[in-house]
Amino acid sequence: MTKQPLKVIAGIDTHTDTHHVAVISDNGAHLADKEFLAVGSGYRKIIDFITSFGTVVAVGVEGTGSYGAELARVLTWKGIQVLEVMRPNRQNRRLHGKSDPLDAYQAAEAALAGSRVSMPKARNGAVEALRVLRAEKSTAMRARVAVMTQIRSILVSAPETLRARYRGLSSTATIAALEKSRPGGNMTDPVNATSIVLKRLARRYHALDQELALIDTELDALVTAHAPMLRDLRGVGTDTASQLLVTVGDNPERITTEAKFAALVGVAPIPASSGKTTRHRLSRGGDRQANKAIHHIALVRMSCDVRTKTYVSKRRQEGKTTKEIIRCLKRYIAREIYDQLLHPQPAPNAGKLRAMRTAKNITLQTAADTLHIWPATLSRFERGLTRDDHFFQRYSDWLNTN
Repeated sequence: MTKQPLKVIAGIDTHTDTHHVAVISDNGAHLADKEFLAVGSGYRKIIDFITSFGTVVAVGVEGTGSYGAELARVLTWKGIQVLEVMRPNRQNRRLHGKSDPLDAYQAAEAALAGSRVSMPKARNGAVEALRVLRAEKSTAMRARVAVMTQIRSILVSAPETLRARYRGLSSTATIAALEKSRPGGNMTDPVNATSIVLKRLARRYHALDQELALIDTELDALVTAHAPMLRDLRGVGTDTASQLLVTVGDNPERITTEAKFAALVGVAPIPASSGKTTRHRLSRGGDRQANKAIHHIALVRMSCDVRTKTYVSKRRQEGKTTKEIIRCLKRYIAREIYDQLLHPQPAPNAGKLRAMRTAKNITLQTAADTLHIWPATLSRFERGLTRDDHFFQRYSDWLNTN
């Protein structure tokens, strides 16, 4: 009788310079563990090590988004299933201590049990490019704010001859004026030294401003190429779209249900009832940057979307607070975004409505007045510059009855 090959599961505790690998059998028996260098040759040795015990069912890796990112890519390229292992159980750490071999074995056991694991992001496509661009943008924005704060701080304590030149100017005007200034003289003079420093800071601010403009252009191009229909949704711009794409990753199929996406972006309702009070609150877990993006979309829609305004008014009449209404909106928005990410739908052709209106000799002003919308807004809609599927249906129904 032919002996079946042993099925094994590996766990890897990742670090900056080394990775510790542990291998267990499919019945949980510990087989071996070993440390490897976190370099190309080390990755090849890891694959040879774990495959030498039998057929590899899965590999649980800690930190697939940081120290284990390249290792996860190499394992996936070799056709080995990689599972991202969450934070180790703290109770086990208190009871049994902590070491690299223990963490590696716990990662393998988590992969075997299917607990505290998830499918890692692929990090091998356009979304990974979006992620690094957003990381650069975040630091550049903070640096720009810091420069302006420093300029204002220096001007507060600067000699009156300097303060008088820039008093009452906006930030943009202050930067422009400082760049055009021509300081000179001895650096031992406080006025000259302050003027020179302020000019250098203004140049730094301008350079950061140009860098941010370039990043925004590159982000816009990447979003347009990778997910052009996502921005068709009301309130979704380049910044929010890029953040949501980064949260989902290059392999959106790993998020199998809309409820999982809601949990990922922190808008899943959680029971928070007590005694006579029955209510829900939003999850405080998930990606907080994605949650911020959805919150921004909700605020935009509350300010300029007719359908959302109607919904908000209805909920207020039911006694809901603004916070509760936003919670409900964010859940609906998450559902809409998930559908567009996994099953993108093009915007309806509003151009045919414009042709229909023109054929019936209805002016843009007449249509706008009847539909209670600004003529400029209706014009942008007809030219395909904005998207509103519900308004498209309402506009279409009105034209067909006239």
